[in-house]
Amino acid sequence: METNNKKFGLLGKDISYSFSKNYFTEKFSDPLFEDCEYENFDIPSIDEFPTVLKNNPTLKGLNVTIPYKEAVIPFLDLLSDKAFKIGAVNVIRFTKKGNLKGYNSDWYGFKKSLEPLLQPHHKKALILGTGGAAKAIAFALEDLDINFAFVSREASEKTIDYNHVNATTFDNYQIIINCTPLGTHPNTKDFPPIPYEFFTEKHIAFDLIYNPEETQFLKKAKKKGTTIKNGYEMLVFQAEKAWEIWNK
Repeated sequence: METNNKKFGLLGKDISYSFSKNYFTEKFSDPLFEDCEYENFDIPSIDEFPTVLKNNPTLKGLNVTIPYKEAVIPFLDLLSDKAFKIGAVNVIRFTKKGNLKGYNSDWYGFKKSLEPLLQPHHKKALILGTGGAAKAIAFALEDLDINFAFVSREASEKTIDYNHVNATTFDNYQIIINCTPLGTHPNTKDFPPIPYEFFTEKHIAFDLIYNPEETQFLKKAKKKGTTIKNGYEMLVFQAEKAWEIWNK
């Protein structure tokens, strides 16, 4: 009897400490999933993706992480409506016809994780970063009817640059979301360059990073009495949504 004939995995770069590998390996330790296995596909360039596919013919589904959530799209045959609108993919399903279909479950995970913290005065959000994860966060905020602005190193029509984030910004935006990798293990002393002195108890600081559990971004906000949350619960929600997508 053949075992381990359903392979799932994570596509990314420098992902040895990944959440997904640990989460799904533990999930697949249940006898119910004895025919499933999970592997990290740590590739230096998205151009290596076809080789991953060629060498792993039993692949049924993939998670996608930094830095390939946008770069993987040209390699896919289909996109879900939400992934198309967001412009980023973090889940790939191998269809019965052999097509690769891209989905986004990040927005769902974030929405589910943020909702319990929301109060009536939380009306606007600042999104730090403009990558694939930030796009999913923006989609979730739209779904929650929360206005938002992006913060980046360079200002543009849709973004504020870090130098222009000030006391007035913090008055206007009550939710601050770190979608940058700044502060991720092992670079735990890093943090986004914003004026943390303007955080208050009326703010929410949400960090998509989960390792370490409390980043410098969260620690600095917490000192001001701010409600804080890391990305762990969001990742659990998006992982379970990915499992649902793979088993459609």
